[in-house]
Amino acid sequence: MLELRRIRKSYPTPQGLLPVLQGVDLRLAAGESLALMGESGSGKSTLLHLAAGLDTPDDGEVRLDDQPLSALDEPARARLRRERLGLVFQQYHLVPSLTAADNLRLQARLAGREDAAWSRELLERLGLAGMAGRYPEQLSGGQQQRLAIGRALAARPALLLADEPTGNLDENSADEVLALLLALVRDRGCALLMVTHSPRVAAPLDRCLRLRHGRIAEASL
Repeated sequence: MLELRRIRKSYPTPQGLLPVLQGVDLRLAAGESLALMGESGSGKSTLLHLAAGLDTPDDGEVRLDDQPLSALDEPARARLRRERLGLVFQQYHLVPSLTAADNLRLQARLAGREDAAWSRELLERLGLAGMAGRYPEQLSGGQQQRLAIGRALAARPALLLADEPTGNLDENSADEVLALLLALVRDRGCALLMVTHSPRVAAPLDRCLRLRHGRIAEASL
């Protein structure tokens, strides 16, 4: 489903180029869940942005469904994200003028896969059923995060990329959200790549990798 080959990425600083990723290789199969751990600044979020086609590597290749993203122009990458990917990043990016229910349905509409019954089930399982008519400013930070996760799941993506998706949730809510993410992987054959700093959150996933000094290694929890 997802393959990163010899990925290198650096960023300019006043002191010169700062290497972040130095020859990263990663493979993720359909139906597989993978946790990516590492210290702050190790390049975890950079790797997710590259996997989503939101940024381009300095060297190496990102392939989705065996298709190189470098062969696509930006409109084609945007269409791929809309139709095949679910994205959960640390910023919620909710539309303030839409209710919770409409925010959740937005991605599914864009992908042409709106399913009212599935949207209602997501709201219920995320503990938001009684807040469907509220606007984002009327929700707590944790509720907004759950809504952002639900929006990513609404279109039943083939690949879900999640950056600390349970970071603002209490343990019980985090467990419920994680169970929902893993159920989608199991039931729909979706692949999940999740960045987390928590060994507890990473433990239920199929595999765990750790980024250190710009390179990837298997991690033990």
